[in-house]
Amino acid sequence: MRHLLGIEEITLEDMNQIIETAKSMKFVLERKIKKVPTLRGVTVANLFFEPSTRTLNSFLIAERRLSADTVNISKSFSSVEKGETLLDTVKNIEAMKVDIVVIRHSVPYSPHYLSERINASVINAGDGSHEHPTQALLDVLSMIEKFGDLRGLNVSIIGDILHSRVARSLILSLKKMGVKITLCGPSTLLPEYFQNYGVDITYNLKEGIVDKDIVYVLRIQKERQDGCFIPSLNEYIKYYSVTKDILKKYAKKDVVIMHPGPVNRGVELAPDVADGPWSLILQQVTNGVAVRMAIIYLLSGIPRSEE
Repeated sequence: MRHLLGIEEITLEDMNQIIETAKSMKFVLERKIKKVPTLRGVTVANLFFEPSTRTLNSFLIAERRLSADTVNISKSFSSVEKGETLLDTVKNIEAMKVDIVVIRHSVPYSPHYLSERINASVINAGDGSHEHPTQALLDVLSMIEKFGDLRGLNVSIIGDILHSRVARSLILSLKKMGVKITLCGPSTLLPEYFQNYGVDITYNLKEGIVDKDIVYVLRIQKERQDGCFIPSLNEYIKYYSVTKDILKKYAKKDVVIMHPGPVNRGVELAPDVADGPWSLILQQVTNGVAVRMAIIYLLSGIPRSEE
């Protein structure tokens, strides 16, 4: 791989290589001194043109754990605000001898566009409602740590599927791993064309929870909605909020709850579920650093003999 643009573009072998490398990176995170000189001299530019807490800071920590130099640029502090194009901004940054560009942008396929026009490696940190590949990979690592072989696992993804780049990347990842997937949500946020992904669809929360090994909950993507997709928030909570009572009534006793964050507590997920024994949410955050360390390392092109 020269870039990580999306799960659609990579093979199962690529995914397995990233996951196995991330496992080794976790040993670094568990050490007393959580830093290695592996990427000393490598420069990574983080271009985040959408708000981010977990993903941006996860990349920053990953880069610093590997001793890479970092450049951080947001839309409000870039020349884009003065009318400069995205390509000109990135080309100017690349002229400063940047090796890897991590980009989050509201326009789908922005990372793909850049990858065809610059020499640096490009990592997609989220492009509109299209994909979020690093999130999917950290989710897969979290699932593997919990279940081992994922083949035959039953996973449901519940919430705003229509606007979720996480859902798209996760579906593509889990299909490559042989997982059975059920999508659940209001019909306005879950169009029938998602069946083209080879998944089951239900609009009933009970059916989205019964017999599932993992219940992956998504928030409503208000910032990407250009219309009214649900009657009210209270209506959504009534029919689709995952609560302790719902889990006790319908879920397997050993069900696992996952969420990409940020969690809207009391909306898609009850606080006692987010913090309860079912939850892998904080493990996902930890694995996010390890996966991003692995991706940056693999794309850097530095052979192991130079570590």
